[in-house]
Amino acid sequence: MNSSLPRRKLGSSDIEVSPVALGCWPIAGMTSLDTNDADSLKTLYATLDAGVNFLDTAYCYGRDGESEKLIAQAFSDRRQDVVIATKCGIHWNDDGSRAIDGRGQTIRSQCEESLLRLQTDYVDLLYLHAPDPTLPISESAAALKSLLDAGKTRTVGVSNLSIEQMSEFQSTCPITACQPPYNMLQRQIEDDLVPWCLENQVSVVPYWPLLKGLLAGKLPRDYQFQEGDGRPKYPMFQGKEWEKNQDFLDDLRKISQQCNKTVAQVAVNWLIQQPAIASALCGAKRAYQIEETAAAMMWEMDPETAEQIDAALARRGTPIVRTAV
Repeated sequence: MNSSLPRRKLGSSDIEVSPVALGCWPIAGMTSLDTNDADSLKTLYATLDAGVNFLDTAYCYGRDGESEKLIAQAFSDRRQDVVIATKCGIHWNDDGSRAIDGRGQTIRSQCEESLLRLQTDYVDLLYLHAPDPTLPISESAAALKSLLDAGKTRTVGVSNLSIEQMSEFQSTCPITACQPPYNMLQRQIEDDLVPWCLENQVSVVPYWPLLKGLLAGKLPRDYQFQEGDGRPKYPMFQGKEWEKNQDFLDDLRKISQQCNKTVAQVAVNWLIQQPAIASALCGAKRAYQIEETAAAMMWEMDPETAEQIDAALARRGTPIVRTAV
């Protein structure tokens, strides 16, 4: 890979990642329509070719670890070229329901199985995927600390934790990165989580940078969601919120044309310029998708463009949002 490509350090570690990461949930094929292994492998290969070295997956990405297995198929012989993050603490029950289990035994077991699927003896970053409401967070933290000490992971992160939970976790196990939802229209973390992360040298690695495809600007006002598409359940894709978002996207399209960039590239570039952001998790199930978003890290937005985006966001107004793990 080209050593001149942009890289950022994760927290206080020596791990360097691209400002755009590949989110590997779509290739698992659980909620993404029209996925197949051939296209997923092409997407993984295109990721590295596009300058992205950071891959984000999880134990529960797929009924049987399909996402992790595809990563191994693509990169087991190029392990040194990629930074792999996975997550533990969530699995699927036999009936298809999701279970959160942060017990130490479960975390250690899932980590070992993930390593087997990934065909590696370590990951670069291991996250607690979500807090277990039945346990003190310190129990999960202790399990991840034991995996860190054993060399199963180079660093530890957390996802979907409150600041209070992160502080408690940090007292047992050092945190390198955290994963919240964050994008142009979901900015709640700016008031509390971002300052905490800056103070504690924790990198923010946000998911939903394009808000489930909305901020790619490719869904017209009259878009008809296919059966099985989970997006219509979110307020952002409904009624007045949908119309306000479409008005905002009209503004964003004009701004993007001025920059000679796509809407997605402007949205991702805006995000990775925000404080504490190490890398934006851009999901993709086709090669052209990650190629487009990867290009967002190859330029820097000028102040005038940023001001135009701020004005467009002000016209849009505060959105009604709902997040989920």
